[in-house]
Amino acid sequence: MGTTDEEPNKPISFHDSSSPSQPLLSTNPLSSKNHPPVPPIPSRRLTLSTSNPEPSPDSDPTQYLQISFNYGLGPFKDLAFLVLSTFETIAHSAQTLLKLKVEEGSQSQKAQSSNQHISSKMGSLPFTTSDLQTSTNGVLISPTLLCTPLMGTTVDQMLIEMRKSKEIGADVVEIRLDCLRNFNVNQDLEILIKQSPLPTLVTYRPVWEGGQYEGDESKRQDALRLAMQLGASYIDVELEVAHDFNNSIYGKKPENFKVIVSSHNFHNTPSAEAIGNLVARIQATGADIVKIATTALDITDCARIFQIMVHSQIPTIGIVMGERGLISRLLSPKFGGYLTYGALEAGAISAPGQPTAKDLLDLYNFRLIRPDTKLYGIIGKPVGHSKSPLLFNAAFKSVGLNAIYVHFLVDDVKMFFDTYSMPDFGGCSCTIPHKEVALKCMDEIDPTAKKIGAINNICRRPDGKLTAFNTDYIGAISAIEDGLRGLNRLSPGASSPLAGKVFVVLGAGGAGKSLAYGAAQKGARVVVANRTIERAKELAVKVGGKAMTLEEVKHFHPEEGMVLANTTSVGMKPKIDDTPIAKHSLKHYCLVFDAIYTPKDTKLLREAKETGAVIVYGTEMLIRQGFEQYKNFTGLPAPEELFRQLMEKHA
Repeated sequence: MGTTDEEPNKPISFHDSSSPSQPLLSTNPLSSKNHPPVPPIPSRRLTLSTSNPEPSPDSDPTQYLQISFNYGLGPFKDLAFLVLSTFETIAHSAQTLLKLKVEEGSQSQKAQSSNQHISSKMGSLPFTTSDLQTSTNGVLISPTLLCTPLMGTTVDQMLIEMRKSKEIGADVVEIRLDCLRNFNVNQDLEILIKQSPLPTLVTYRPVWEGGQYEGDESKRQDALRLAMQLGASYIDVELEVAHDFNNSIYGKKPENFKVIVSSHNFHNTPSAEAIGNLVARIQATGADIVKIATTALDITDCARIFQIMVHSQIPTIGIVMGERGLISRLLSPKFGGYLTYGALEAGAISAPGQPTAKDLLDLYNFRLIRPDTKLYGIIGKPVGHSKSPLLFNAAFKSVGLNAIYVHFLVDDVKMFFDTYSMPDFGGCSCTIPHKEVALKCMDEIDPTAKKIGAINNICRRPDGKLTAFNTDYIGAISAIEDGLRGLNRLSPGASSPLAGKVFVVLGAGGAGKSLAYGAAQKGARVVVANRTIERAKELAVKVGGKAMTLEEVKHFHPEEGMVLANTTSVGMKPKIDDTPIAKHSLKHYCLVFDAIYTPKDTKLLREAKETGAVIVYGTEMLIRQGFEQYKNFTGLPAPEELFRQLMEKHA
């Protein structure tokens, strides 16, 4: 079978058992051009009863092939996957898994009516009473385990890390034996396992699978067997050696001990067909838990791993490594993952793209994510700097909404929306560089956003259509107006303090368009300055303003008391010593606004303040436009004080 993505096939949709007519996930898996697509395995695990005779191909071919497939029995193990696809449909597997996940501990939720709407206001799919988490005791807590890898080089360091893991709230610790120096197998293993305050997963990763162990293979496997005997809850063994290893412990496994059989791909994420075949190989070794880790070249690669986790009925750990694979870790509870990994510290990760356990729990509300959790996020490139998940997840939690907001590092906007089209994807925020290109992917565009030519807020309406808004101009212009009122000691009135002002916008991208449009609407005389004059002219014509290059702005001062708004990325982390305009040119401005908020206090704003100008932080725009996005997403008023407290603490 092919192991690379070459040729697109028909999109695959699988369904949530609670809504059979609605696709849970729609994706476009790719497969080898020389082979027909093979669906992911319908992996129902069978247990042989001692009171019944072992099935044979003659007596029960379906059961025989299933057991042959899972345990490597009989002559048909290589064909079992193909034949079983005939007997069990993918949809049935997905529905069964989701039904089990949702039903577990959710009786209190089921008693609530899912048709009683809180609000029918415009925006994404409306929240209902079943989306509310009314108390922590009544919430269906995520069944996905959180594991913290221990990367210490000594036993003492690992013991300290274990205690920290418990304090943070982890469920399991992974003891990475290959990280230890001067490792004494018999003595050190017993100390680590016996003294751990949490269940232990023991991994002794060799260099040929991305680890650090370079010694004798038989000694490595001996250490894993000893870990089992000493009371480890799990051991992780690589697919390449798993069959022989599992045979060596057959009949010796303690009760509740599980073997994770893992496969790591540090190059890409193969086709759905190839991943399905890989799962079949892992199950054929007798694995208790399947673990597949691939590498994301695009965020849509995660969809193929989500497919595997949703279809599988054997416990499965699915991870897509790298920054573009972050959502595979965050959304593991939504798609039925058995376990995910969170580092103790940002600099002590065991695999690329691994978030910290603290962020999983505190930033992304990991414990509250369920199969029916609504999904929101921010699309951009770069996007990791965005504070939006901090604001929205805290807001969702504060009022008990069953929703999560994540970072989406997106390269191809159209492919992103085509892939993640499930109904419970409620919408997203949109930042640089996608505020303009995303317009082409929308079903409906708010009239103001259409005039601006850029969007920053996308909602999925009840009919499934994507509707776009622009809330940037509201947030930024209102903040600038308040700054001018404070400068001139004006009380809020009908007229805008921007009326008649020269308003210089640096940048003609999505944010620049929003500021230029908003200022023009308030009666300002807009000047658009951009690196390329063509882009500046295009925007200036739309708002009835003047165009110039960024170089020309340095010498532009037709009058004193102008307003400057920077919407370029100049000065953003990590290039915090850069500024879009020289300090000596700032003396002609009475107010300077910078849309950048990482850092909050940019070099531009520091120098503007030194020249005597009033400054308006980018965080103020973020907060105010966030109010509007929250209303569009949920139909509820934004918790404004909470937003401000969070930005004050974390900006």
